[in-house]
Amino acid sequence: MSAVAKPVMSARGLSKRYGKSVAIDNISFDIPAGKIVGLIGPNGSGKTTTLKAALGLTAFEGELSVLGLDPRTERDELMQQVCFIADVAILPRWLRVSEAIDFVAGVHPRFDRAKAEHYLAATKLKPDMQVKSMSKGMIVQLHLALVMAIDAKLLVLDEPTLGLDILYRKQFYQNLLEDYFDENKTIIITTHQVEEVEHILTDLMFIRDGKIVLAASMDEVGERFVEVMVAPDKVIAANALQPIDQRTVFGKAVMLFDGVAREQLAVLGETRNPSVADLFVATMKGSYA
Repeated sequence: MSAVAKPVMSARGLSKRYGKSVAIDNISFDIPAGKIVGLIGPNGSGKTTTLKAALGLTAFEGELSVLGLDPRTERDELMQQVCFIADVAILPRWLRVSEAIDFVAGVHPRFDRAKAEHYLAATKLKPDMQVKSMSKGMIVQLHLALVMAIDAKLLVLDEPTLGLDILYRKQFYQNLLEDYFDENKTIIITTHQVEEVEHILTDLMFIRDGKIVLAASMDEVGERFVEVMVAPDKVIAANALQPIDQRTVFGKAVMLFDGVAREQLAVLGETRNPSVADLFVATMKGSYA
């Protein structure tokens, strides 16, 4: 990010409480433009509340700027530049596919009808089909087609492929890269299917108990974290380097290290970059923060 470029989203001391329960606990972060960010955490970690705050859907304490706007006071202007796909696609049961397209075309100036129809052409959805006759997966597909056809600066995806089978999930993320994303757009994704988005992410944010416990680019993750399948005679030496997590695979110790030089670890056994899923599990165990 250049020195003059403003973050697409910037938080300082962002907090949210529901009664005595703390959903977001004094977090601060910046998200630059042109990134695909995975906001990943277990249920109840605060990720959906963070998204709701950014979209002006819930009150909060602290400072939060999205596309240079305050979600609390400038939501109407903000939502002209933002698209949001929630984990539950709510569409009227009587609505036909053609009517859904007509409606969005009439209310959103950035909607591209041809793009929506292009997405739908790859599905089994027909113009006269009503929502009440669709499977859950079909409803998700219709919702995705409508939202993906809007030329927004920020796309927020909260479990976007819930209800889709693996073929459609893969197709969705492929469309996201090929037909939607460019350097002027930013995408924030929350998902439980970490393995399916790992290859498209540029940045990671792990959230646990309302706090950001890891915020790094994928390049930084690749440099910082190394997984080692430790040779049996090197276990003591490996433990001396204070792994942040360890597990056993086929009877061998697999240890995860943060900030230890790969060359130093290579003498202990086979090294590799950890998957986002393995890094996530290690982080959520509470052994690393």
